[in-house]
Amino acid sequence: MTVRISVDRQACAGHGLCYGAAPEILDCDDQGDPVVTRSPLPEETVGAARHAVDLCPERALTLTFEDTGRPSGP
Repeated sequence: MTVRISVDRQACAGHGLCYGAAPEILDCDDQGDPVVTRSPLPEETVGAARHAVDLCPERALTLTFEDTGRPSGP
């Protein structure tokens, strides 16, 4: 499974909650808008990504799950 996070820049109001909650996958640009720093997301960061999505008051973040056809785990 491949997981990606995306930012709807039109919806984003720049509160900064997302990159504060998930600095391992989100950062901010010079204007304070979130920037995705890792894509696809490493498995260990999916929980933080979900938390960032849940925190966004504008609902500007989206997680996308793609089935790669490969089994997960060992």
